[in-house]
Amino acid sequence: MNEPVPYRIGAEVRCADEDCGRLQRVVVDPVAGLVTHLVVADRLVPADLVEHPAAAAPADGSGAAVILRCTRAELERLDSAVEAHYLEADPGSPGYGPGEALLLPYYGLGAGAAGLTPGLLLPAADPVLDQHDRVPAGEVQIRRGDQVEAEDGSIGRVRGLAVDPADHAVTHVLLQEGHLWGRRTVAIPIRQTYWSGGLVHVRLTRDEVADLPPARLGGS
Repeated sequence: MNEPVPYRIGAEVRCADEDCGRLQRVVVDPVAGLVTHLVVADRLVPADLVEHPAAAAPADGSGAAVILRCTRAELERLDSAVEAHYLEADPGSPGYGPGEALLLPYYGLGAGAAGLTPGLLLPAADPVLDQHDRVPAGEVQIRRGDQVEAEDGSIGRVRGLAVDPADHAVTHVLLQEGHLWGRRTVAIPIRQTYWSGGLVHVRLTRDEVADLPPARLGGS
């Protein structure tokens, strides 16, 4: 296995011709244990478009940059990572639903029929825009800040993943640095983890996590 490369969520992402934003989230096939996509600029970027090794970490501490083998224009042509569609307005909201607007006569300042002009009593309620993350069927997304639970309680939040650059296999889950671990990056072997209920679960106790050796990560 090659030396794992860190995908720190929030790290800078560079296309072949210019900077193209930050790594928003990582999409994983939990059965195969493989990264399938990165989400950058609200686009699903296939893992095969990631260049390795990662660039050196910038001075601001945001983590090693992720380099893509595509231009910004090519990135913007990839599938969207966000699904959006309009919902009918909440029946309890003010106004009428589609097709339910009521037209009544409106009497202006003049009296009688001469002042009669059509008017709208109450406008129809606007539709509601519903947006949510798009995740390929059978896969899960990993976000920075997702909670990580050991067998005896919470141990922190996800900072990113460590990945074998040869085949995109996830090797470790990276925890954010915190008071429990000092200033070191905590890397939990993927074989000790599983995803359930929107959380990352670890088959170790807090003390066992504290005793893990530091992981060697390329691009750190």
